Amino acid sequence: MNRTTLSLIAVVTALAAVTGFAAVNAPAGDDDGAAAARQLPVERTSLLCPQPSTSDLAETTYTAFTPESKAPDDSAASARAGGAALFPVVKALTDAHDGDDGKGPKPFLTQKAPGEPVSGEESGAEAPALVGSADGRLAPGWTVQQTTSVSAGAGRGLLGTHCVAPDTDFWFPGAGSAKGRDDYVHLTNPDDTAAVVDIELYGPDGALKAEVGESIQVQPRTSFPVLLSTLTPKPQTDLTVRVTARSGRVAASLQSSDDKLGSDWLPASTDPAPRLVLPGIPEDATSVRLVAFAPGAGDADLKVQLASPSGSITPAGHETLHVKAGMTTAVDLGDVTKGEAGSLVLTPTEDPVPVVAALRVVRGKGARQEVAFIPATGPVGSRATVADNREKGSTLSLTAPDEDARVQVTASAGTESGDPTTKTYTVKAGTTLAVTPPVPPGLKGSYALTLEPGTDTPVYASRTLELPENGIPMFTIQPLPDDRGTVAVPKAKQDVEVLQR
Repeated sequence: MNRTTLSLIAVVTALAAVTGFAAVNAPAGDDDGAAAARQLPVERTSLLCPQPSTSDLAETTYTAFTPESKAPDDSAASARAGGAALFPVVKALTDAHDGDDGKGPKPFLTQKAPGEPVSGEESGAEAPALVGSADGRLAPGWTVQQTTSVSAGAGRGLLGTHCVAPDTDFWFPGAGSAKGRDDYVHLTNPDDTAAVVDIELYGPDGALKAEVGESIQVQPRTSFPVLLSTLTPKPQTDLTVRVTARSGRVAASLQSSDDKLGSDWLPASTDPAPRLVLPGIPEDATSVRLVAFAPGAGDADLKVQLASPSGSITPAGHETLHVKAGMTTAVDLGDVTKGEAGSLVLTPTEDPVPVVAALRVVRGKGARQEVAFIPATGPVGSRATVADNREKGSTLSLTAPDEDARVQVTASAGTESGDPTTKTYTVKAGTTLAVTPPVPPGLKGSYALTLEPGTDTPVYASRTLELPENGIPMFTIQPLPDDRGTVAVPKAKQDVEVLQR
């Protein structure tokens, strides 16, 4: 026989052996295809925290927390002890390859067990951006809250933000570049390769030419801010900012500072959708401004409703909102809550057109005003968590726009001491319930709140933290979407036919 014939016989024999092995070892049943996907805990979570402030008066607290998970015993996440740590971005870059002890960078903050929040503090303008990751038992639902207090001067206010996961697309309606306003987009690259990013700006008349916002190189494991006013020569009161990564991925955060209204972080809006919920307008809001943007080719016509404690109402004079395609639309709603906490619900009046939106909320009057932002956010889903709650000053807002909802809220142990406690709330359809959340008995330090809906109907949530200072009602609001602690994993089925193709 020639060499070709021998090779063919060898291949056929090998295929027969492999096919036989696969057939013998194939699982029983499942002949009709792979089983439905299972929701399993994620095995690794990455988060990035932007540089908190450039003020020498800044006092920043970082609080990390992973809720207790009811993970299946056979999941990889439950089998691994895991760990979680945050590192300064610059130090992580310089030390990762040539640390003094050869062991890499020293962590700023570490967490060793679920259910136990940990915190750390930084002061002044030199506090760096942080990059962190959690794996094993600490990965599902891992969250880090960054809270900064600036008592006076530029950037005065209470600035709070969730540290965000790296991604490729972010929407920030509600930004601005007008006189007296300094808004920065913070770009952080957690990876070992460079990312290329575009920053697009959309004003009331459409897209703004901002060539310097194109193809921004974000070097590996670095972070830097981009001042919006440097991207366009004409000041804009209302802007929608889109950050997209052409290559690689980044974490994008937007910090807004107003000379008169103070400062805070503007969280990214949820992905464009025809219907949006913006939860948690405080009862004593003195001014509420709605900013919306339709990124598609068609205009959006939206019905505006306020989910109040007693039911859904239509704000007088603001029954509908017309948003032109590709243009940012803003409207002042004034003191729309009329002394009652509420949430804004935007629904299409005719054809559904995807939009993004956010609220700028002001409390106080005159020289003692303070600002915070509420973006459109996704529902709580299976679970949501927010860290750095204090014994006083925390308010939890729950909104059920469609049907009655039941939500179990668990207060964790404290960072220093305290015992977990749980309370269940019922939210009536079309209403917003604003409550002082449960506080752990014996609390010392801060604690985390974990929300778990007990009904299938969508429920939306946010947390307001108030820390008044010098007569100024300083506050910050964080939305609470699903923590993405689980991922759908389809059950694979052996297919021996692929060996014969």
